[in-house]
Amino acid sequence: MPLTHFLGLIALVVAAAGLTLWLAFWSGVPLVAIMFAAVAGSVILTWSRVNR
Repeated sequence: MPLTHFLGLIALVVAAAGLTLWLAFWSGVPLVAIMFAAVAGSVILTWSRVNR
């Protein structure tokens, strides 16, 4: 993958994360709910990789 594509991909991921957080805070989602969703997603992905 060329460097420009890689850097563009990283920029899009950071922009999508920022947009997601902005929308969550704008709509009034509590910070605890965002943290719980992040931890739950991490645990689910970890357990799915360990079981392989």
